[in-house]
Amino acid sequence: TERAMELLALPEDGQPRLLLDLGCGSGLSGETLTERGHYWTGFDISMSMLEVAKERETEGDLCRKDLGQGLGLRPGCYDGAISISALQWLCNAETSQQNPKLRLKCLFDSLYKCLARGARAVFQMYPENAVQAEMITVTAMKSGFTGGVVVDFPQSSKAKKHYLVLMTSSAGVPQLPQALEDEHMGQVKVYERTSAKGKRRKDGG
Repeated sequence: TERAMELLALPEDGQPRLLLDLGCGSGLSGETLTERGHYWTGFDISMSMLEVAKERETEGDLCRKDLGQGLGLRPGCYDGAISISALQWLCNAETSQQNPKLRLKCLFDSLYKCLARGARAVFQMYPENAVQAEMITVTAMKSGFTGGVVVDFPQSSKAKKHYLVLMTSSAGVPQLPQALEDEHMGQVKVYERTSAKGKRRKDGG
C-alpha cells in the first residue's frame, strides 16, 4: 500500500483527499489511507471480508460490489484510487456469461468518470503473463486513461511487483513514474501507453 500511495502522487499540501480502495478486503490498505489523513470508500465482492473490516472498525465507507459491473459513482468526485491484488481476478470468467474484457471495460469506464481530472489510479496486480498485462493496459487506455505498467524489481522472483498506473490528466502526457531498481541487477522495466492506439515504449529492462 505504501508503494501504491507513492505512485498515486497526491499533492503534499496537508489536505485530506477522498479516495477509492478497490478490492478493499478487510480494510488493511484503508488503514494506511486513514493514517495519512484521507477519507476513503472501499469496494469488495466478499461480504465476509467486509464483515472483518467492520469488526476491525475501519473508518472508510464500505460497500459490497462486483468491480466488473462498474462503480456507479458520481462524475469527478474522487481524488484518486488504489487497488491491491484485486484487478487480475477480473480476468477470470467465473461463468460462461462473463467476458473478462467487458468486465475490465466496465470498471475502467466507470473509474475514469468518477475521478477528478488530474487524478490517478494505481493497481498493484499479478498478471498471469505479458498478454494478460497488455489486455488490461489496452482496455484502460480505451477508457480514456494514459499511463502504463511499472514493474518494480523485475529480476527478482520474490520482490517483483506490477503496478498499473493510470492518469486522467489531459494537459499533455504525464511521465510514468520510475520503477524501483533491482538491487543486484540494477535494471528496471517501465511500459508506457499514451493512448489506445499509441505505441508502447520500454525503457531499461
